[in-house]
Amino acid sequence: MTLPSMLKSGEVARLLPVVSDSSKESRAASILMATLSSVKPYCESMLGSLGLRVGKRANLVGYAEVVFNKGLDVKSRPDGLLVLDTGGGKTWTALVEAKIGKTDLEPEQIERYLALAKANGIDAVITLSNQFATIPSHSPVKISKAAQKGGVALYHWSWVYAWTQAKLLMTESVFENSAQRFILGEMVRYFGHASIGVSRFDRMNSDWKDLVAKVQAGAVIPKTDPSVEASVSSWHQEVRDICLLMSRKLNTSVHAYLSRAHKENPDLRMKEDCEALVKSNKLYARLDVPDAAAPLEVVADLLRRSVCVYMAVAAPKDKKKTSARVNWLIRQLSNSNVENVYVRANWPGRAPATQALLKNLRDDPSLIEADNKTLSPVGFEVMLIHDMAGKFSGAKTFIEQLEDAVPRFYKDVGQHLRAYVPPPPKLKPRQSGGEDTLVVDLESESIDPVQDDTSSFEAPLNQVGTDAASSAETALPVNNIPEEIFPPDER
Repeated sequence: MTLPSMLKSGEVARLLPVVSDSSKESRAASILMATLSSVKPYCESMLGSLGLRVGKRANLVGYAEVVFNKGLDVKSRPDGLLVLDTGGGKTWTALVEAKIGKTDLEPEQIERYLALAKANGIDAVITLSNQFATIPSHSPVKISKAAQKGGVALYHWSWVYAWTQAKLLMTESVFENSAQRFILGEMVRYFGHASIGVSRFDRMNSDWKDLVAKVQAGAVIPKTDPSVEASVSSWHQEVRDICLLMSRKLNTSVHAYLSRAHKENPDLRMKEDCEALVKSNKLYARLDVPDAAAPLEVVADLLRRSVCVYMAVAAPKDKKKTSARVNWLIRQLSNSNVENVYVRANWPGRAPATQALLKNLRDDPSLIEADNKTLSPVGFEVMLIHDMAGKFSGAKTFIEQLEDAVPRFYKDVGQHLRAYVPPPPKLKPRQSGGEDTLVVDLESESIDPVQDDTSSFEAPLNQVGTDAASSAETALPVNNIPEEIFPPDER
């Protein structure tokens, strides 16, 4: 075996590593790296999340028990090294550091590994732990800006993310041979066992209860309060965990929506989300489900101690009456369990939004009109409002209730909703009279003005192109936010 030039010693990562019983992290890292090297679709999926393209000629090799030539330090013993040969004479390398069980990553250690990677010309550092990051380019630990200036990229995978991506691939026929499927299946089985130490995010931060109590008491909470940043950090991890939970339930990748600014700058995201929590006493998230009618919006209200999950859709513009537009929505949810499900209608102009229980609207669609007798709603939000009461402040019960509410809403409401699609324009009936018409000669593809002819495909000259323009209407954006959930100045 020829080692990469930056290694003093090391060995190829094994599916069955021979390590001591106490070296759970080394064993887990070796198994993951060996699986990435052996199963090409899994390698493509995982490295693709880092923005890397793994071509047909590319080859990945993982190394365990690595010792580097430069930057030697007793404390600097990472768990592995990934070397990707792209097939075009170029290589990409990444140092791997893993934590498992309840052990968290330490900022000082990650900063040392970033320096080690820079000294040895390594492109990236990949961390693995039971901590969660919304996207791989964000780290669950706060790294100093000085440590990030070395030109080495820092990525993070949670063990649950690595396990979920493997489970999703197992539902697809993407393997070159049965051996790849077997290897990946064994990795899924291994990391899915309770004794291995892979766990989901199951509780909020330790001072979550105190923060909720302060909000309930009406206390003025500064954005510099440590419990604010800790709670927002926990919320970000929980949002990621919900995405992975929904991905496994739907067998498709569900992602948290982030603005471009927040993707590029996690510190900005943290700062703005802390400010939003202090200002509104709410935590917000948006989940993008492929092919769903709209994103899933999730709002945790610390003052009301409730969680709201909702989706917003535009009202059908081809129906004029309010009852017809409401019935269009109700028909989509005819088989839904509607307990605690509300429909909120948004009206044109300055007319205030109105809402009613879905089960009541089934009997009387006019209940949602209120004083808007002469108007028609322009859009609807269908929402599940889950009042947790005392369970809201529990670090563990909050997560349990939230992770029950989101899938339940999608099962009862989200998967049944269909976005409004304007109907196609219709041809006008042929008008009799002496007007000139266009006759299409299908053989010559020429268009000649002739007198009225009942055997031809025709349309009046002065009406060509008018129908599509007259029927086109602008759809309501799906991210219209309920006024009761978000303050008016944040809509």
